[in-house]
Amino acid sequence: MYSSVYDLKAFYDTRAGRVVRRVLQERIRTLWPDVRGLRVMGTGYATPYLRMFMEESERVFSMMPAGQGAHHWPRCEKEKNLVGLSLKGALPLETNSIDRILMIHDLEFSENVHLDLSEIWRVLKSSGRILVVVPNRAGLWAHADWSPFGQGTPYTVRQLCEHLRENLFVHERTEEALFMPPSRSSLFLKSAGFFERTGARYVPIAAGVHMIEASKQLYARADKGSGSRVRVGVPAIPAIARTARS
Repeated sequence: MYSSVYDLKAFYDTRAGRVVRRVLQERIRTLWPDVRGLRVMGTGYATPYLRMFMEESERVFSMMPAGQGAHHWPRCEKEKNLVGLSLKGALPLETNSIDRILMIHDLEFSENVHLDLSEIWRVLKSSGRILVVVPNRAGLWAHADWSPFGQGTPYTVRQLCEHLRENLFVHERTEEALFMPPSRSSLFLKSAGFFERTGARYVPIAAGVHMIEASKQLYARADKGSGSRVRVGVPAIPAIARTARS
């Protein structure tokens, strides 16, 4: 089930949402420090994390799924709208046209992960990369139903990597983030930086989200085959050869 785009917008307008955005922005920027001249797209609900790329990238925009709805972005109505609405499995984009794709608040709400990832693979350039951010099944945020991370289907790293591999993506690296407890308490929100530093070092399993970067694989993997046995014969040595040896 999708969250409404306005529910997501309302969360990021809260103090807790702003802290979450700051924490994840820092991690995303660490993974993608330079997008100069690149075409960057967000899917799901990525707009809170895209503005930092606007100045240096060739262009930035976001595609929101039809089941979730869409709203104008950037917020200022004087700025041109950079959001489109489409079916997740049928993006109105050219093949091999996007350099970087940020997927957040996306796969956990997917009704057909294979179809959605196949479409992402299609529009991604051969040198392109995706960054998938999903709730950690073992983390506390997956149980915080007042936040978007407590909605939909959370994942383990293994599950997500398997989905990516089946859709011809190459796993590049995995990061964990959002270690602060899912609380709206001022005390915890003010200590977000402390939780990020200590959590990553001592309790990585407690992360609120997995952040997995993958690249596009152009060649399909080889078929494993039927597994049936093949008899290999050893050629006999001719009699004349045996005579010569003796």
